[in-house]
This record gives sequence, structure tokens and C-alpha cells, in this order.
Amino acid sequence: MALDSGMFLSEWAAVAASVVILLAAAVSFLVFRNYRKWKEMEDIPEVRPWYPILGNALLLDNTAEGFLKQIIQYSEEFRYVQLLKFWIGPLPYIILYHQDTVEVILRSSTFIKKSYLYQFLQPWLGTGLLTSSGKKWHSRRKMLTPTFHFTILVDFLEVMNEHADILVQKLEKHLDKDPFDCISYIVLCTLDIICETAMGKNIGAQKDKNAEYIKAVHRMSDLIHHRQKSPWLWPNLLYSMSREGREHYRNLKILHSFTDKVIEEKVCEIKQQEQHQNGASSNEQRNKKVRKAFLDMLLDARDENGKKLGYLDIREEVDTFMFEGHDTTAAALNWAIYLLARHPEIQRKVHSELDEVFGSSDHHITMDDLKKLRYLECVIKEVLRLFPSVPLIGRVLNEDCYIRGFKIPKGTDVLILTYTLHRDPNNFPEPEEFRPERFFPENSIGQHPYSYVPFSAGPRNCIGQRFALLETKTILATILRHFWIETKQKREELGMAGDLILRSTKGIWIQLKKRPTLSS
Repeated sequence: MALDSGMFLSEWAAVAASVVILLAAAVSFLVFRNYRKWKEMEDIPEVRPWYPILGNALLLDNTAEGFLKQIIQYSEEFRYVQLLKFWIGPLPYIILYHQDTVEVILRSSTFIKKSYLYQFLQPWLGTGLLTSSGKKWHSRRKMLTPTFHFTILVDFLEVMNEHADILVQKLEKHLDKDPFDCISYIVLCTLDIICETAMGKNIGAQKDKNAEYIKAVHRMSDLIHHRQKSPWLWPNLLYSMSREGREHYRNLKILHSFTDKVIEEKVCEIKQQEQHQNGASSNEQRNKKVRKAFLDMLLDARDENGKKLGYLDIREEVDTFMFEGHDTTAAALNWAIYLLARHPEIQRKVHSELDEVFGSSDHHITMDDLKKLRYLECVIKEVLRLFPSVPLIGRVLNEDCYIRGFKIPKGTDVLILTYTLHRDPNNFPEPEEFRPERFFPENSIGQHPYSYVPFSAGPRNCIGQRFALLETKTILATILRHFWIETKQKREELGMAGDLILRSTKGIWIQLKKRPTLSS
């Protein structure tokens, strides 16, 4: 027995030694490969101090809140040079936050490959539209663009109205009561909307506050963000053996099981509909309107060679729509509610516009109504300037590039910090002030096209931005048709964090009052 134990320990030690050797070899390769980049970019201003192999990683705050503060502080310190060098492990990153430097990357049809850090999203989202590159991205983009056609969005508007009504019913129990955190209400509403529009399934998330999927999305975001800035967690073998890696796997299982179940149910539903249609009369088929979801379109979609998408292809796109389609919109809505509550004079202007458009009617919002809500649209744009849902955009250069006279070698990762970009005082005087009037047509003349990029820009801009704006406008208008919003929470009390999405870690605490009439 003692001999067996000794042999086991000896074998374990040999395995451990092999792992250490392999990791050392991998790290040495990365250091050697990036030494040339370090020499070529030696003159670019950088964050100090940095350490061999680990770079600036030891300086980074462990929390998403602290990390965002650090990056914002660094970019403000170096704003005069318009770019900044940063090291995470042995990999160099260039941070951009000025319109001219950002334009070089975003306008390019060459620099469309996502940053190395996006690979940590791939276990969850695969290589779908968000994370793919090259031929696959071009093919998917071309294939999926028609799913966001105007006529399809009109069908989705009714779904948004229905779930916004449920949200109002949920919020009414807080009328004239103590302050409450509104974040979970908004998140569950946007989850209901994306499930019904992306998957054609009403999951009733607003009726079940303990939605397992929501918890898994938020925890997965935290885990991915922490791994991105911790190079010792990058190797898959080490990560799978860590506590975080095991938790990552558990949440991944929840997320994929949810998607798998819905896809399976949708396939069965389509088969049943086909059987029913085969037996139905032509008049029945004409009279019954079927609202198609993104999943229906994905199941019908074909690539440029006429080939249908495989199961995993469909799942990675649905997972991408689910994540990007509910969490980013929920963040924008929560920031909008907070800012309107902090600025009653602006909220009154929104109420006045709503009264002009709807009067005393309680009809569902239409596309024509939304077109008339021009001031509300400016409010949303200003919200996204101050609090862009995605505070960082990452790309990797597939060829050498010159920015502000500095050579950035091929293979370097570039991070665009939209949060700081949107606060350039040359473009937005008194940038911390909430002023929707900035986006009035007459005030937007001559605005640099890359000074404001809440949905990215160029060939790889957000494919779902019209959907997101439609949803944000509809939900916000529905809430404000019913309530007056107040808050005593100061901006420094928000606990703003930038993991994958810009969110408040301390909640958005508001009070709801009865909606004043226009005459009052």
C-alpha cells in the first residue's frame, strides 16, 4: 500500500512538473514573440510600473468597479497624447480614446478581427457574429442583416409593448412607497422581450424573479472579465482546475441548457405548424398571421453556398442575440431612469412631449408615435454618451498600422475606450453634464463621425442597434407615461463597474410618484 501511494505521488509530481514545463515554455514563447513589439512601441507612453511576464496585471484592481476607475484615470492622464500603452501579462494593448485615433481602427475594413480577450467569450458564445472574423463573419453578417429589416421590427414592437405593460404593473406596487432598486425589474423585462423576439418563446421572466438564466449571465460576465485581466488564468488547463473555472463550467451548462431546450422546442413547434398547414385550408393559412422570431429565420437561413446553418451555428448566434440583446439594453434603460430621476427639468420636457403625442390615450405605442418622440430620442443618445453600455471595444491588428506617428505592429491588440471618448471636452463641453440638447439636429452639424460610437462604427457596427433603440424608446416611454421618477442617489454612490457591460454595482434606487398632468 505504501509502495502504491509512493508511486501515485511520484506520478502526480511528474504530471505537475510536465505542466509547469509546458506553461514555462508557453510563457517564454509569448515573451519572445512580443519582444519585437515592445521594441517597436518603446516610445509610446505607457502605464508604469510594469513587471516581466505579468506586465501591469499586478496593478489592476481585482473588482470591476476599481478596474474601470483605473482605466479612466489612465486615459485622462494621457489624454493629451491620445493613446496609451498597457500590458496584461506579456501582451501589449494600445488604448484609444480620441476621435482621430479611434477612426483609424473602426473605419477600416481590414481591422475587423476582435481582440485576443474576446476568446474568453467563446466557450459561451462560440464564434458567432460578436466573436468571429474573416470569411465566417462576413458570411454571417450578410446572412443575418435581413433579420433586422424594418418590417420585422414593426412585428417586434407589439412584443415590446406587451412586456412593457407587465413591467408597469410590477412597478405600480412601489407607487408612493420607499426607494427601491429598479435594476432587476428592467433586466427581467428585457429578458422577456429578447426571448420572445429571438426565440419565439415567452418565458415569463417578470413573473419569476429567481430566473436562473439571469443569474448565470451576470455571474458569467464577472468570471470572464476577471479572467481577461488575470494572465495566470488564461491557460485552459489551469483555469479548468481552478475554483473559478469550475464555477465557469457550471454557469456555462445553465446557459447552454436553456438555449438548447428552446431551440429543441422551436424545431418541434415548426414541425407541428407544417403538419397543421398541410391539413389547413388556404383561407385559414391566409387569415392566420404568424410572428417570426430570429430563431425561425436562423433555421431557414442559408449561406452564400445555399447551405443551412448547423445546430451549433444556430446556438452560437442565439446565445449572442440573447446576451447582447437583453443585458446591453437593460443597462441603457437603467442609466436613463437614473439620469431622468436626477434631472427633473429634463423629465418634465419628456412628459410634455409624451402628452403632445398621446394626450389622454392609453393605446399601445406605434412606429408613428416613436418617430414623434424626438426629444426622448435625444435623451437616450445623451444617456449612451455618458454611460455607453459597452465601455470597451477590442480589436487586433492584422497588419502594421500608424497612429499619431507611432507604429503599431501587426498582432497588437487595440482597446477603444468609449467612456473616455464620449467625454472629450472639445466635442462635448462640460462633458459630465446631462444635456440631451447636444443631439438636436442643429447642434449635431459637423460632429465628427467617430466622436460618439455607443454601437461601435464602421463595417463592424452593432447589427442590432435599431432593435436596441426601438426597445429602449418603447420601454422608457411606457414607464414615463405612468410615473414620475425621483432619486436621492448621487453619481458617486452608483458603484459604476465595467465588466462586459457598464452597470451599477450598488443598484439604481428610485421612488415612483403619480404622473403629473401637463397642466400641473
